[in-house]
Amino acid sequence: MKSLFFGILCFLLAQVIIWFQTNAQFLNTWAKDNPWTLSLVGGTLISILFIKGTANVAGFYDGLIWPSRIISFATGILSFAFLTWWILKEPLTIKTIVCLVLSFIIVGIQIFWK
Repeated sequence: MKSLFFGILCFLLAQVIIWFQTNAQFLNTWAKDNPWTLSLVGGTLISILFIKGTANVAGFYDGLIWPSRIISFATGILSFAFLTWWILKEPLTIKTIVCLVLSFIIVGIQIFWK
């Protein structure tokens, strides 16, 4: 179970960094004017986090990689929705809330249905 949670933590951290990497352009002009620098600096760390996350989640599921992809996707949806609401002040619509609930269900299925 420890490897599963470490993998999820890696995915979540990578998704948060990706959010800032892609949306920083809306927060300051430096990020908007320097996409290559932002990509090169964050890209390596993001890749390492996804590699480690995939390895840990796949290890928990006896080498299966589908669960890691689905969990990674769901953590991306959850982190994107939260950060966009919190930092960019975009409201959560009913459609977004339904998608978030479905993401929680997807993660729950992957974690508890083995």
